[in-house]
Amino acid sequence: MHAMVLSGAGQPLRMERRPLPEPAAGEVRLRVLACAVCRTDLHIVDGDLPLPVLPIVPGHEIVGEVEALGPDVLGHRLGDRVGVPWLGHSCGHCAYCAQDAENLCDAPRFTGYHRDGGFASHVVAEADYCLPLGLAKPPAEVAPLMCAGLIGWRCLKAAGGRAMRLGLYGFGAAAHLIAQVANAQGRQVHAFTRPGDKAGQDFARSLGAAWAGGADELPPAPLDAAIIFAPSGELVPAALKAVRKGGRVVCGGIHMSDIPAFAYRLLWEERQLVSVANLTRRDAREFLEVAQVHPPQVHVTAYPLARANEALADLRGGRLNGAAVLLP
Repeated sequence: MHAMVLSGAGQPLRMERRPLPEPAAGEVRLRVLACAVCRTDLHIVDGDLPLPVLPIVPGHEIVGEVEALGPDVLGHRLGDRVGVPWLGHSCGHCAYCAQDAENLCDAPRFTGYHRDGGFASHVVAEADYCLPLGLAKPPAEVAPLMCAGLIGWRCLKAAGGRAMRLGLYGFGAAAHLIAQVANAQGRQVHAFTRPGDKAGQDFARSLGAAWAGGADELPPAPLDAAIIFAPSGELVPAALKAVRKGGRVVCGGIHMSDIPAFAYRLLWEERQLVSVANLTRRDAREFLEVAQVHPPQVHVTAYPLARANEALADLRGGRLNGAAVLLP
């Protein structure tokens, strides 16, 4: 097999040739068909997050074909197409798991962070955390759903079912998917991009956004809720300023730069500021059902596996509309 390997924070990924791994009990080996590139991968490579395991193969938006079954695997067969998301393991017995909040598990293992991920030709994953895929889309278009779609769905739920006028700050992989879901639910989407990013704003409008502008602008009317996908702390007071009394701001990223001090009046009048952490398998099942009924347009830029560093650089530089996807 081949894998793009991270040896240390800030270092470029290096292609390695490795023996094919054998799945242990409860695991499956997948032939990777596509793996999308998430901003969390960028945070891992750039060292914004602590690195618990090195070397590591990043990548947690995987679509693969089951190629080998470890002992005691139920529910999967050779040749099945499955998805592998960020959550790769939860303990099942801590207080959070017992409360159906496995996204907050005390002893989780995340794909491409604690265990090798999908920037490779093959990957081993726990069978219970692999998602059956029935979507009739090419693997490259399904891969971004495994995190951008899933975390976007969890953020949309956190925004609340009554948030009909919705703001999305940072119109990247997650926002371009969840904007379409929000439109299908009858919500009005307002897209906020980097100031002056006319191409990004046009892209948002092409996907149904009622309004698109810079993150330094106010929307035409106060928002019921806003979701911040961009990792920029300065967007928190901007979003609070844009939501109505009783509105909610949801922070959807795993990493964000420091939030600057802001006047209490922006939070007053029962505005709420909440974060979303990781995802659950229930989120995945819900979102995949929604995507089956309302298949989103998935805009991808494909790269060969060997050009993973280029894909990361394009994401870092804001040169992408939609999602980057690696194809082995």
